Amino acid sequence: MNKYRHYYSFNRVLLLFLDVTLIAFAFKLSNLIRYGSLELDHQYNIFFVLFALVWWIVSGFSNFVVRIDSFLPIDKRFSNLINVFMMHALILASCIVIFNLEELSRLLLLYTYLSTALLIGFSRLILFQVNRYFTNSDMAHTRYVIVGTGPAAASLHQTLSNNDEIGTKFMGFFDDEADMSNPYSSQLQGGLDDLKDYCLQHSIDEIYYTKPLTDSAQINELTEFANDNFIYLRLVPDFSAMVKKDVNVYFYHNIPMLSVRNEPLELASNRVVKRIFDVVFSLSVILLIFPILFPIIALLIKLESKGPIFFKQLRPGKKNRLFVCYKFRTMRVNNNTELQATKNDPRITRFGAIMRKTSLDELPQFFNVLLGDMSVVGPRPNLVSQLDQYSKVISKYKTRHFVTPGITGYAQVSGFRGETKEVHLMEKRVEYDVMYMAKWSLMMDMKIIFLTVWNMIKGEKNAY
Repeated sequence: MNKYRHYYSFNRVLLLFLDVTLIAFAFKLSNLIRYGSLELDHQYNIFFVLFALVWWIVSGFSNFVVRIDSFLPIDKRFSNLINVFMMHALILASCIVIFNLEELSRLLLLYTYLSTALLIGFSRLILFQVNRYFTNSDMAHTRYVIVGTGPAAASLHQTLSNNDEIGTKFMGFFDDEADMSNPYSSQLQGGLDDLKDYCLQHSIDEIYYTKPLTDSAQINELTEFANDNFIYLRLVPDFSAMVKKDVNVYFYHNIPMLSVRNEPLELASNRVVKRIFDVVFSLSVILLIFPILFPIIALLIKLESKGPIFFKQLRPGKKNRLFVCYKFRTMRVNNNTELQATKNDPRITRFGAIMRKTSLDELPQFFNVLLGDMSVVGPRPNLVSQLDQYSKVISKYKTRHFVTPGITGYAQVSGFRGETKEVHLMEKRVEYDVMYMAKWSLMMDMKIIFLTVWNMIKGEKNAY
């Protein structure tokens, strides 16, 4: 629905303005409940600006506004809202400390957050009903049909139905060779001979052609008809016979190219965004946290066992290039550095066990991030011996090395960390690593960081 992209972009801006208006109302309401007045004091006014600004920024990450407002299942929409609020709260808490707003009433903050969540959640519910009404009504300004009923047509219909915007309406399938046992047969409007009359009678705006691109005469005829009647004809090539997974389509000048791996970090712009985030985040940790914890950790390591403070080990990084990975030493000095830690491992010191449980031993890896060998979030760098072992038995193991390894990862916050005695445990890690590569977004990275911090606080049973 490209011709209405500008309309939807304007809609998203209006949605953000609506959010800020609701936030302002929530602030007034909270102040009225807490202090009996609609007038906000100076400090609370500053907090309102921060609150609204952070919401504006977080809502824009990873196309969250679209995902919140699109035709997703209701549980998915509210799950997205909860994710946004969680990230918003994390950033806002940092702003409260930075701008010295600790004197704000905790009860007032609670009222503000509850009223904001209720108002924005309720507004999304109303918008969903409005969207559904316009989509199912005759007021839809974009009506489209699909030519074909094969796998490509079914996949396209499902995608458009799940991601439709306000004002679009699916009008039916057209196919001369339709299988009446097809689940979409009830939406079949006729054959190719019926298509033209139907389009004219029902003011169709777009035709999606999903049949094989071998009948050039048919395609030329439809192209001429679409041009004469101001209808957009979209050709949807079916690559299912060649490619059994999602693909990305790129253009080099006018030449279309397919990438069989869906990886957002293939785009240079996304890599730049991720690298900027890595540098800023790692510098913040190195300058603000490391100087405080390092003397304490170094002293405790030295008091408990002889040996260096830091542990250095070669690990395979992006495209299997080896780099020196830094950690705080958690074991007594030994020669079995390529042997994975196990539960109740006698090599681990008492303080080392605490560091592993809380992931404090990974703190020096922020220097690896600064050097560019690692990222804050990404597939964890395994041992060199594991690379040799698992790349022979797990088909997608090497795929995870297309991206820079991370201090924490999607697999780790999903419960797959610690010892991997059995192959299927490593297979699950690889599965989540590849899933992360396919779904990467800055918002996802921030969510993984939040879950990592949360796991550090509550402790993990597999961390040893």
